[in-house]
Amino acid sequence: MREPVIRRTRSAVIQGNDGSRTFYTSKPLHVAMSLLMSITLYGTALAADSTPPDAPGNASDAAVFALESAKASHSLLLDVTHAGNRMVVVGDRGHILYSDDQGKTWTQAKVPTRQLLTAVYFVDDQYGWAVGHDAQILASADGGASWNKQFEDLKREAPLLDVWFKDLSTGIAVGAYGAMLETTDGGQHWEDIGDRLDNEDQYHLNGIAYVKDAGLFIVGEMGSMFRSADDGQTWEKLEGPYQGSLFGAIGTAQPNTLLAYGLRGNLFRSTDFGSTWEAVPLQGERGPLEFSIANASLLPDNSIVLVGNGGSVMRSTDDGESFTVSNRSDRLSLAGVAEGDKGNLILVGQGGVHVTSPTGADVTQQ
Repeated sequence: MREPVIRRTRSAVIQGNDGSRTFYTSKPLHVAMSLLMSITLYGTALAADSTPPDAPGNASDAAVFALESAKASHSLLLDVTHAGNRMVVVGDRGHILYSDDQGKTWTQAKVPTRQLLTAVYFVDDQYGWAVGHDAQILASADGGASWNKQFEDLKREAPLLDVWFKDLSTGIAVGAYGAMLETTDGGQHWEDIGDRLDNEDQYHLNGIAYVKDAGLFIVGEMGSMFRSADDGQTWEKLEGPYQGSLFGAIGTAQPNTLLAYGLRGNLFRSTDFGSTWEAVPLQGERGPLEFSIANASLLPDNSIVLVGNGGSVMRSTDDGESFTVSNRSDRLSLAGVAEGDKGNLILVGQGGVHVTSPTGADVTQQ
């Protein structure tokens, strides 16, 4: 898969919740993000933006809700997480679904958008946030059963791609063209903090993760890496081990240790919060894995599962030093993973939700 080529040609104005305006250099998204780097990063042209120049960048009062669909659990889904014992998934057309029986059945939530949602994060069994296109940020206070729109910015023409919360008050969302937003009041206000990063070329920020006893870590386009030891107040730019796009990072159960993953099966491990890196080889049945890696999850038993293109499922039981690799027979691209009951996995991606064995095999579609 090639790196996407996008022209960066236009200026725009961001107006935040407090009415302040910031000029920034933007690149028009001629395309919409689909399954993160799995099918194609960029494809469908966006409709022309008809928002008045001085329209606020916060959430619109006139919400358009996602259409209810009996096939929502079979549609394109990009992320899955736990809200206590409940499972919550997000994806195409504003679909958010939740399951209280470990993925056997799914209920569609009431969601005030029809845009593609790319990531979801819960801080406990009730409070969670989801992000997606139009720089939208949605929030739930009832375990994902219903959602309200906290923020959107049509003028930005960039999707948000990941979100992390420290607690009920403090959170950060990152996305395309260097987008980076912060809240310190549970999402009542979101502030543009992209200028905290040394990211002059406005590389896409694809993933943000917490690293145990160390801090926050961001990875993105062209192998870009940034770390913060103070919950995102200040950031240090790092020279990473790879010049291609990285799609995510995950902290392991060990202090200061994390994995960064991306295109063509590239996977790297650091035990010093990103100061140094070692490549982690991924060996499939037919040789080195060349499918891109989309997402990862640290399971309760401290094992790590990665998923990606071609139905790839990779598991480590030694803190990310080595992985066993398998590819599901349907070869559908995967975008998210979480643990179900009895050690089974809940996978999402093409074809919606898949409930599988611990190795990713024995698929049961819902």
